[in-house]
Amino acid sequence: MPSYRFIIADDHPLFRDALRQSLAASYENVDITEAGSLDEVITILEGAGPFDLVLLDLKMPGVQGLAGLAFLRAQFPDTPTIVVSATEEPPVMRRAIDLGASGFVPKSTPVGVIRAAVAEVLKGEIWLPADIAGSGSSDHETDEIARKIATLTPQQVRVLMMLREGLLNKQIAYGLGVSEATVKAHVSAVLQKLGVESRTQAVIAAGRIDGDRSYDS
Repeated sequence: MPSYRFIIADDHPLFRDALRQSLAASYENVDITEAGSLDEVITILEGAGPFDLVLLDLKMPGVQGLAGLAFLRAQFPDTPTIVVSATEEPPVMRRAIDLGASGFVPKSTPVGVIRAAVAEVLKGEIWLPADIAGSGSSDHETDEIARKIATLTPQQVRVLMMLREGLLNKQIAYGLGVSEATVKAHVSAVLQKLGVESRTQAVIAAGRIDGDRSYDS
């Protein structure tokens, strides 16, 4: 029996391999599965679970930044997730925790510190870089958006992600295998929970939690 079961989710094979070797050296009989997209992660969790930990990159196919994290946490709330990302923006790190991540590890972090972060999360702790953990946030409005997104159901998060792709209701319905009426109901629920009045405003809100203000006036 493996001591732990991990998923390393990143679309860069070299980084996955380096992280795999680091973790394999730390745990005996560890079972490590690799994924290169969010869909692959979901398929693995649905078909080969349970896992003790997912190490998730925010910028790989299907993830869409923190929205992908929100979907993963809503769909699999019992599987701890550490974000391992090139992003080093403190607000994004804290919002990841607000959205249910158990840790945030910048890719520039030394191997020994990554191992320590994984060990802490496996003990049920939350891990952030030392210079981030005790700092506050100056963007309370965007932090509140992250907390609202965390209240969405898995299907509502998926609809929000598809709205960000610019898909129409009929395209979303086809992709999810549901009726357009169901999609409309999900969109209405998303707008209500986010406290916005239009699809465009919902898309802007979802982008802001990743530090994207390109649509702001």
